[in-house]
Amino acid sequence: MRLKKIMLFSLVVFFVFSLTVSIGAAEDKFGLILATGGLGDQSFNDLTYQGMGRAQEELGITFDYVEPKEIADYETYQRDLAKSGEYGLIVTVGFDQASALEKIATEYPDQKFAIIDMVVDKPNVASYVSKEHQGSFLVGALAGLMEKQNSNPKLNDDQVIGIVGGMDIPLIRKFVAGYEAGAKYVNPELEVLVDYVGGWSDPTTAKEIAMAMNRRGADIVYHAAGGSGLGVFQAAENEDFLAIGVNSNQNHIKPNYIIASMVKKVDVATYDSVKSVLNDSFEPGVHNLGIKDGGIDYTRENSEVEVEEEIIEQVEDLKEKIKSGEIEVPDTIEAVESFLN
Repeated sequence: MRLKKIMLFSLVVFFVFSLTVSIGAAEDKFGLILATGGLGDQSFNDLTYQGMGRAQEELGITFDYVEPKEIADYETYQRDLAKSGEYGLIVTVGFDQASALEKIATEYPDQKFAIIDMVVDKPNVASYVSKEHQGSFLVGALAGLMEKQNSNPKLNDDQVIGIVGGMDIPLIRKFVAGYEAGAKYVNPELEVLVDYVGGWSDPTTAKEIAMAMNRRGADIVYHAAGGSGLGVFQAAENEDFLAIGVNSNQNHIKPNYIIASMVKKVDVATYDSVKSVLNDSFEPGVHNLGIKDGGIDYTRENSEVEVEEEIIEQVEDLKEKIKSGEIEVPDTIEAVESFLN
């Protein structure tokens, strides 16, 4: 009888220990489902991966990541990671993961998720969305002021700039709206050309679009096209015009041709989402990232393109006005005209 009690006690201790180890593993292990295009885009995917890497280094977590090739892969990866029960949080990257996440978050209500760049209204999902129009306004103003002063040898006499989007969707139209609003706010005579690649990993098409814009007079071209945008930089180098990067600091890619980059600090969002789980402060719902809270900005670091200090001062002044609320940047193309009026 005594032996049976000892064995029963041992089994209970073993079960509790195993459960503790299992829970600890789930809390310290995280999953990352990248957007199509994968690592190496020097943009969104690389940034979120860097955020996880920082969490690994500073917070001691481990993480697994997957690189879907097609949108259809998202649901499979989300379900596989969720049903394993191994992850304290699964971070999904990109607006086009939302449809699958709506379904999977419902199927696995005890699994915590985060989504970058879209809102999924579920009690176990934290949604991180950025005010891209604010940062685009700043680089638009930078382009508009440079055109107005025509002080760079790569600029022609035409008052024309361009923007190449990845896809013609509401998210990318926010970039377009902000860019056009900022450019025309400081330079009303400016013409802004707009075109879309149709995907995130097609630099060849983006290059062709940017070159076509240059033939129409555009000598500064901004991109919001993920990995496709690398083609815009190649076009700028080939045809000797200027470009603007996006999401991460892309200035180093072609430092003699990229004036600045509009930065979305999704690496910080990724890191913060992981930290919230570890601190037991995970909050579902919408988390907005804008200029005021440091989630959106622009940078000239690593750019070798000369820009007059007077222009930078004007852009910085505009940033302060956005931060204070004095300027409310439009987030739709339809609202740009009324904003300017």
